[in-house]
Amino acid sequence: MSSTTAQTTTSQGTHHYVLTLDLPGRMATTWTGTLTPGTADTRHDIYAFLRRHVTAEIPEYARANVIFFALEPNQL
Repeated sequence: MSSTTAQTTTSQGTHHYVLTLDLPGRMATTWTGTLTPGTADTRHDIYAFLRRHVTAEIPEYARANVIFFALEPNQL
């Protein structure tokens, strides 16, 4: 998942995310990209959204440990 756009009618602006998940002793993977949360979306909403997409790609990650999660406005 390199880039995702949450479907909304109004937004908080584009955000960059980094999510690293680990299955100890098996595999670890990092996903990065951008998305645009809706005005009512929370940090937890975006985290849950990303976990659902990861699990859709690799079902084994449903029980993975979160090593790192960052969500920041995509601006300098």
